Amino acid sequence: MPLNITQKLIQDHLISGEMVPGTEIGLKIDQTLTQDATGTLVMLELEAMKLDRAKTEASAQYVDHNLIQEDSKNPDDHLFLHSATRRFGLYYSRPGNGVSHPVHMQRLAKPGKTLLGSDSHTCANGCMGMLAMGAGGIDVALAIAGEPFYVKMPQVWGIKLTGEMPDWVSAKDVILELLKRHDVKGGVGKVIEYYGPGLDSLSAMDRHVIANMGAELGATGTVFPSDKEIKRFLKEQGREDDWMELVADKDATYDIHEELNLSEIEPLIAKPSSPGNVVSVREVAGTPIYQSYVGSSANPGYRDFAVAAEIVKGNHIADGVSFDINPTSRQMLTDLVKEGHIASLLQAGGRLHQAGCNGCIGMGQAPATGRNSLRTTPRNFPGRSGTREDSVFLCSPETAAASALKGEITDPRSLDIDYPKVKDPKKPTVDMNLLDAPLPLEDARKVELQKGPNIASIPDMDEMPDNIEIPVLLKMGDNISTDEILAGGARVLPYRSNLPEISKFTFEIIDDTYYHRGKETVKQGGHAIVAGFNYGQGSSREHAALAPRYLGLRVALVKDFARIHWQNLVNFGVLPVTFVDESDYNKLEQGDVLVGKGLRDKIKQGQEFTLEIKGKNEEINVRHTLSERQVEIMLKGGIINWVKARNVTV
Repeated sequence: MPLNITQKLIQDHLISGEMVPGTEIGLKIDQTLTQDATGTLVMLELEAMKLDRAKTEASAQYVDHNLIQEDSKNPDDHLFLHSATRRFGLYYSRPGNGVSHPVHMQRLAKPGKTLLGSDSHTCANGCMGMLAMGAGGIDVALAIAGEPFYVKMPQVWGIKLTGEMPDWVSAKDVILELLKRHDVKGGVGKVIEYYGPGLDSLSAMDRHVIANMGAELGATGTVFPSDKEIKRFLKEQGREDDWMELVADKDATYDIHEELNLSEIEPLIAKPSSPGNVVSVREVAGTPIYQSYVGSSANPGYRDFAVAAEIVKGNHIADGVSFDINPTSRQMLTDLVKEGHIASLLQAGGRLHQAGCNGCIGMGQAPATGRNSLRTTPRNFPGRSGTREDSVFLCSPETAAASALKGEITDPRSLDIDYPKVKDPKKPTVDMNLLDAPLPLEDARKVELQKGPNIASIPDMDEMPDNIEIPVLLKMGDNISTDEILAGGARVLPYRSNLPEISKFTFEIIDDTYYHRGKETVKQGGHAIVAGFNYGQGSSREHAALAPRYLGLRVALVKDFARIHWQNLVNFGVLPVTFVDESDYNKLEQGDVLVGKGLRDKIKQGQEFTLEIKGKNEEINVRHTLSERQVEIMLKGGIINWVKARNVTV
């Protein structure tokens, strides 16, 4: 039977289950990726599992999120992460080396492999002919320990690319076009696979841009072929021996079909406050801006900065505009310096920041209140920038640079200059100076973990109760992001290894009374939350499930879930259920009390059961989609308890 690339990758790594969309499968994981905002918990979980040595082919810990050292918390955690990687046999990418996704692509990614990362944008490495997926930290910890990764078999959404991008249009506009068509949940339960003659005009980094923001469509992953372009890229990185060809069979089919003519795309922009709120740039041209920001994992390539530099070269940005330049890898920054592009950006008025995530996750560069920020980042969820009432637009580097010059949103095609055609350096810098390789096993066993005062162990979690009588503490609408559940930024992320402290920020963007109200429910049996569609979209941070659980969350009742957050809720013993009849959402109000009896048997015996609304003579029919394995996890109160009960030696 002819197979597409996604099917080949899954078939080659299938440990359990069948390749039937919607059913649970277990996959062997070859590589893992963790970053410092999520990796501290992963390392604590590995310690709790008594891991001796990583069992993957390659695992890497990147320090890219929490770079600001306003006090000792972040550098203390960096020391902990460094000691943990030396102890457990992982690569360690030091602060300043760059954002995990492009650095991993440059140094470690291999066609034909699986990659699991505790960052939702891990899917970016699907550009290399990999099956690359984001997950919660505990799933990644288990993969490092050699356990399979369990996920529902996705549908494969084949997108045939034709034509070639016109001048002033780049890869960011391609993925914005798909978000314009399908919005932020169009890819849920799917892997997006690109094919067709249009691929010939897309560089490896162009593909990275497109694959990265597959996460914004809600997709399980994005897959590109490993073809001559990937071979070229790996050769430039000094890793040609890591290349293998991986393409779809001639008569391969797809569960869903779509065609995208690159020649017909125009400059696009996502308006506040969703990546799916996409219009053409010309529709909002003239809107004044305060900030224009180039960089992030969503536009990490050399050309993304070089094209912006060529646009502003010899000119000066508009008065009152902050033109922020966020390099994404140390070796790429070196090339931009060599070629004079950094000088062009600085002379035009650009502000150069260190290689890392920075403002993308609210770590500095927050915009002023009530002012518009243009960003080449992947997300513009409310408050993600670090400013609570932010107004963030997502766009291409071309649009960002043109707008910086004019002081207002500007269609780059309106500039009175020729479109700058930039190419990667013939011999790009290869820099391993800040990427530490794993220690030999005998040396690793001598390493002691260095724990600063901000690191707190994960508290024990109780098993799922048989009967509940719990209040609905929050009722929310659609598209609630993990940034709204638990914010990022310089105030919050330094506590990522201290659950009691980070929990104080839970749901503060939505309701700043939640923390205290939640704590009051813990001894009374906990509480529930209610929400609409696509609950938990965005970041993979497991803190967004763990912190509410710590504050007493036992049931999340919504219209539907984003994949990674749903899995994180299961992992920490929060029962995720959906309305059988979505109109029942209207029956519930904040403050209502949900009553459930005999829940343990009910979730074992079937997917549907009822919850009573106390005092209203009303019942709500709900549904879970847990596998048999996940039912066991839920009954135990979470995956940590489940692993302990199995007495698995890792």
